[in-house]
Amino acid sequence: MAEAAPTRLSLLVRLRNSDDTDAWSQFVEIYSPLIFSFARRCGLQDSDAADLVQEVMGEVAKSIKRFEYDPQIGKFRSWLYKIAKRKISRIHKKQARQPIASGQSGAFRMIANQPDSHNEVQEFWDREYQRHLIDWAAENVRPHIKEATWRAFWLTSVEEQSPQEVAEQLGMSVGAVYVAKSRVTKRLAEKIREIDDSQ
Repeated sequence: MAEAAPTRLSLLVRLRNSDDTDAWSQFVEIYSPLIFSFARRCGLQDSDAADLVQEVMGEVAKSIKRFEYDPQIGKFRSWLYKIAKRKISRIHKKQARQPIASGQSGAFRMIANQPDSHNEVQEFWDREYQRHLIDWAAENVRPHIKEATWRAFWLTSVEEQSPQEVAEQLGMSVGAVYVAKSRVTKRLAEKIREIDDSQ
């Protein structure tokens, strides 16, 4: 009997090998949009947010070998959040020391640089983190799912239609709608676990 394929290594473990270009490409694909949208939420302009993404990626590359995943201590997303938040704070401090550009009042600048409360920012990060993982997983899973199965999942899970309505729309039995929703949900969860063991 053929030997079973080894369990796929977590993305975090794979990142420790700087030569694993597939892991780094996947990491950048998943986390760059999250960091960018978080930076914009924290008041950075597009160009500063793009620079921040590069800085955070550089910090991850330098620090990932020292990162130890221990769910009892904290999650990877918390570690990444701390890196991004620290770098955003530095940018805000640097901007506060720069002279105000013409046409921009001191009051406007003070309001633009006013951070949200820590809890609001952390909650936004956590929501965005989950959303980006789900978006990434959906993009990778959908091509491997039959269209009717995907529609049944989408209409019930995302658009929150009742299984009865969806069954009628798609010409399926209610039981088939439940099965489709369950299968896609399971595939998405498996895909997310490939890159985030805390899920």
